Amino acid sequence: MKRFAALYDAVDRTTSTNAKVAAMVQYFQSAPPEDAAWAVFFLTGRRLKRLVPYAAIRDWTLAATGIDEWLLHECYAVVGDGAETAALVLDQVAVEGQDDTSLAEWMQSRILPLRELNPAGQQLQVATWWTTLDRLQRFMLLKILTGELRVGVSQTLVVRALAQAAELPATTVAARIMGEWTPTPDWFTGLLSHERTDEDQSRPYPFFLASPLDGSVELLGPPGDWIVEWKWDGIRAQLVRRDAVHLWSRGEELITRRFPEIAAAATRLPEGTVLDGEVLAFRDDRPMPFSALQQRIGRQKQVAQMARAVPVVFMTYDLLEHEGRDIRERPLEERRRILESLIEAPGGVMRTSTIVSAASWDELATLRGESRGLGVEGLMLKRRSSPYGVGRRRGDWWKWKIDPYTLDAVLIYAQPGSGRRASLLTDYTFGVWDAGELVPIAKAYSGLSNEEIGEMDRWIRRHTRERFGPVRHVEPVQVFELGFEAIARSTRHRSGIAVRFPRMLRWRKDKTPEQADTLDAVRKLLS
Repeated sequence: MKRFAALYDAVDRTTSTNAKVAAMVQYFQSAPPEDAAWAVFFLTGRRLKRLVPYAAIRDWTLAATGIDEWLLHECYAVVGDGAETAALVLDQVAVEGQDDTSLAEWMQSRILPLRELNPAGQQLQVATWWTTLDRLQRFMLLKILTGELRVGVSQTLVVRALAQAAELPATTVAARIMGEWTPTPDWFTGLLSHERTDEDQSRPYPFFLASPLDGSVELLGPPGDWIVEWKWDGIRAQLVRRDAVHLWSRGEELITRRFPEIAAAATRLPEGTVLDGEVLAFRDDRPMPFSALQQRIGRQKQVAQMARAVPVVFMTYDLLEHEGRDIRERPLEERRRILESLIEAPGGVMRTSTIVSAASWDELATLRGESRGLGVEGLMLKRRSSPYGVGRRRGDWWKWKIDPYTLDAVLIYAQPGSGRRASLLTDYTFGVWDAGELVPIAKAYSGLSNEEIGEMDRWIRRHTRERFGPVRHVEPVQVFELGFEAIARSTRHRSGIAVRFPRMLRWRKDKTPEQADTLDAVRKLLS
């Protein structure tokens, strides 16, 4: 645990990509395989299901320190993270020696067996461990117990570090950590092996991601160099047809059972086929809103009933494996021709994404402007000669999204952020006018510069009307222009409206709160 905590600290203390990678390389080359396997597990964003609720951590902290509950709440309001607050407050608990137990032994012999204990037994174990750990190790322990451990590195950086440590191609390592695996010493040894042959037939390939088009589209050269498709708003997924059918989400979750109609249709694909595409809620030959698809995403039961209520299709747009051969290095144009020969039924569950044809960028811009009426988010631009890469490599795939919906709303609530923003009030709730009252319409925390965040934090602290724990009700003065990708009716929200991916586009210091939008104006966006 001590070695992994030191790695976490080294990664967390720097903003240098090279320094983060160097720290991980050193760890992977020196740590025992059993520890390194668990490190990869956590570094790549995988988490254990919560073993201990936050309420228990609070109660155990109060019992161990004897402090008043109100004081712990005040500390939490400043820190903004329950595990970090407990780790800091528990400095009052004397450290009895130093625990040198390895990360793997912590996981296998201590942490995972907590599942079998009752709450009293869990408290006895955890309280005993606290007395042998320093602050950073306590923080790591609590984050693991609550299923909230996040490390400040992307999976791409972890892959780069592993590849450097093993002197393997990054593409090889990226493919090996896809899908489901168990963090064992043999798994880690195989991950870095030059001799390994992959036997898991369900394993998907690393996803290739498009970059936002942030410049003039004309700079991309002639439109004829590009394959243009609609940007679908669904669940990015890979369909693997090897022995059986496996449907993987981009988040590396196996979702085959949730979409049985796609799995059934995929059985007609040739053995050794891997497709990249999008799961879409689809009816009357057009996509349904993403909110409809959400009804099926988390559904584990009554799948057949939901399949009738929310039919889906798998909209394919790339072919990664054909007849058991990896063809990702072939040009997209060639992969696309083979793909179209495989997907023959144009109106079935398996479909091929339509190619959007136009003679000029101006014509494509006009078509892009019609996207919202077609239920799509804009256009995808893919270089005809491009291979299928790994991660977000700029230059070959671009997403040319339509402009977001916008509205002007008034800041009404604020609360602290998390992580490095835990001491700043950065998470905001905004309202619009309805019958002379401000009704909450959206929550947002991104879009402001560091200078604006600091200015807003100082303003909020001076103009707080009421406090509800960490949440502050502020004077309704500040107006912000918000942007969001989609809007839908909702019975769960007081406004009757739900917006998707809200963010702050600009601080409207030129507007008074009376000039903010009304709920009636927002409802008109639904049509």
